[in-house]
Order: sequence, then C-alpha cells, then structure tokens
Amino acid sequence: MSENNSKRYAIIVAGGSGKRFGSDMPKQFLPLEGKPVLMRTIEKFDQAGATIVVVLPAEHQEMWMAMCKDSNFAVTHTIATGGNTRFESVKNGIAAIEGLADGDLVAVHDGVRPLVSVELIDRCFATAQRTGSAIPVVNPSDSIRQVMEDGNSCQLLRSSLRAVQTPQTFKAELLRGAYDVDESPLFTDDASVVESAGNKVTLVEGEVSNIKITTPIDMVVAKALLAD
Repeated sequence: MSENNSKRYAIIVAGGSGKRFGSDMPKQFLPLEGKPVLMRTIEKFDQAGATIVVVLPAEHQEMWMAMCKDSNFAVTHTIATGGNTRFESVKNGIAAIEGLADGDLVAVHDGVRPLVSVELIDRCFATAQRTGSAIPVVNPSDSIRQVMEDGNSCQLLRSSLRAVQTPQTFKAELLRGAYDVDESPLFTDDASVVESAGNKVTLVEGEVSNIKITTPIDMVVAKALLAD
C-alpha cells in the first residue's frame, strides 16, 4: 500500500517493433518461460498495488487483447495508444489515467523489463513519496569512454557514472507538469523531462537483474535469471 493515501499508478510503455531483436513479433509479446514478456511486467506492478496503463501502438492492440483472452490474463489494465516517440507515448499514458490527483504517484516503466522486483517498485514509490522522484540506477561494470566529434576519445571515471533503469517514479504533479511541453531532442527518458522543468531527481539503488530485453542474448539471460 502507498503512504499517506497516495494512489499508485504505473504507465508501462510497450512500443517496440521487434526489429532490433530480429523477430517478426514485437519483443514485448515474445514468450518468456511460457508467458509473454509484457504479462510478466504487468504482474509485477499489480503485485505492488498499482493501477496500470499499458501504452501500445494502435496496430498491436488487437493482437495484445487476443493474447490476453487466449491466456486468461485477468490483471486489470487500461490500454492507451502510443505515439511516434517515447515522449508522446508517455504523455498519452498520463492522459489516460482517470482521476489522477496531485500527490498521487506515477511510475513509468519499460514493458520489456519483466524481471523488475516488487521490492524495487516499492522502493521507487516510497522514495518518490518523500522526495518527489525516484530514478533507479546501477554502477556500470564496463569501462566507458566518450567519443568526440573528431573521432578522439577520453576515459570517463566509472565511479562517477550510473546506468539508468526504470521504473522512473514521480509525484503526479511533477510528471504531468513536466510533460506539458513540446518534445525536445534532449529528452532521453522521464528523468530528463522532469529535470528540464527545473526539478531535481533522486537516485535510488536499482537491480542488476532488472535488464531490458532488446536482443536475443537478453532473452537468454532473462530465462537464466528466472530459473535461478
């Protein structure tokens, strides 16, 4: 349950086409140990007590509803239509939340991160309740170099860097206000949108296992983690 009677909402963005994965089927619909990836993701937020909005491209919605019927998938969720960009999709997801009030909490999550734990979701909601925002991050394991326009590169101090995950979670008024702007190429995630509106964001400890399924190798890793 959320604190101070704030309602929990989750916008799950599932707009992938499957091209990078090399599949004709969008990767959020691919089976992961007998269940579509997106269903596993939705179940985690249902367990965390969130009201769920799933953002899907219009051309994928009929397929998704048929999959839910065939699988007897009973988790209640609203379907919103995705836009041409992630920014537009999240904006549409926010608009699809009925009764969203200031002080409520909204988590925005990648539909292809099905291994997120309920503990991490709870941690993000609790931190956003206190500070207004919660961005899960992990320490990068590889050395990182920045490539300049002239082709030269320089090493970056790994200890000062963090890899960003989802669910990126915010008080409703911060997220809704931040998205009430035109899209900018500087917007790479929800945190960057909220920061551009003059708000600070709070980092929280993420999970190495909270991987984003983008390639076939990611699916192999996800299956191994589920079997562990």
